[in-house]
Amino acid sequence: MRFVLASASPARLAMLRAAGVDPDVVVSGVDEAAIIASLSDPAPAELVRTLAAAKADDVAAGVLDGDARGEDTVIVGCDSMLSIGGEVVGKPGTPEVARTRWKAMSGGSGELLTGHAVVRLRDGVVAARAEGTRATTVRFAAPEPQELDAYIATGEPLAVAGAFTLDGLGGWFVEGVDGDPSSVIGISLPLTRGLLAEVGVGVVSLWGARPDA
Repeated sequence: MRFVLASASPARLAMLRAAGVDPDVVVSGVDEAAIIASLSDPAPAELVRTLAAAKADDVAAGVLDGDARGEDTVIVGCDSMLSIGGEVVGKPGTPEVARTRWKAMSGGSGELLTGHAVVRLRDGVVAARAEGTRATTVRFAAPEPQELDAYIATGEPLAVAGAFTLDGLGGWFVEGVDGDPSSVIGISLPLTRGLLAEVGVGVVSLWGARPDA
């Protein structure tokens, strides 16, 4: 079976590899801003689930177009956002936005929302699909001004949901996690395992798999 990760996230790829799965990586071309704009006041869980599904479907369409053999394939799409102070935020993109986010998070907590979608392809068609979300509470430290300056200067918080990482430099400023730590890193292993089971794939069958196997 071919396993495809529909994400460019190095953290998600590293998490899967550490968990025994070495996927193909195919990045979707969806316009996230357009999808968000098309939704009418979505709940946070609906937002991340819809984006994850759009990414998985986009990659699935491309895989089907290029697969003349009808290879048995599972595709996993992911999306993460942080709910802080009643606002749902994604990647900050700029140092200014990252600093504003950290002022709101410092010494407090937020809810990291992760949406996953799994699409299974068989015999050249979509045979099954499953979607779900996971919410995990993250408790933040209060970085000293010079620590925050140094962290933002690394560029790491600019390209990750909520302007922090758990498995990188941002981990120094996380006091604790209440829930699933893998979802905070980017891909919830328990949720993914459950969704794979819904489409008829046992996760242990994927262990040791390689893209060229």
